[in-house]
Amino acid sequence: MLLVVTYSKAARTTLRNICRTHDETVVRRFGRAALFEETELGAFLALRLQAKHGADVQLEQTEPFNEFEAVSEPVREAANAYENRESPSTPYRKFASGTDHPSPDEMRDREL
Repeated sequence: MLLVVTYSKAARTTLRNICRTHDETVVRRFGRAALFEETELGAFLALRLQAKHGADVQLEQTEPFNEFEAVSEPVREAANAYENRESPSTPYRKFASGTDHPSPDEMRDREL
């Protein structure tokens, strides 16, 4: 997918107009950003926006996040266990202490 991020009011207006006109190419819209399908039309629209607004438009190529390939099983299990905890106000650090779940410090330095 192509991520298009706008940084000015004029660029946002043009992005909004492109999204309305070419909704079949837009995967998702986030206000000042949008995901376009990775097609020649998606690239054309993104490049056209950048040609019109220059540095007020940032383009990035993205790939979908596959949690089963990118994230280890202990981290996925910890996320599910934490979301299903008995007390919603318990911070994760306290929740993970004394368990096999990874601590925030362990996860902070590990890249996906």
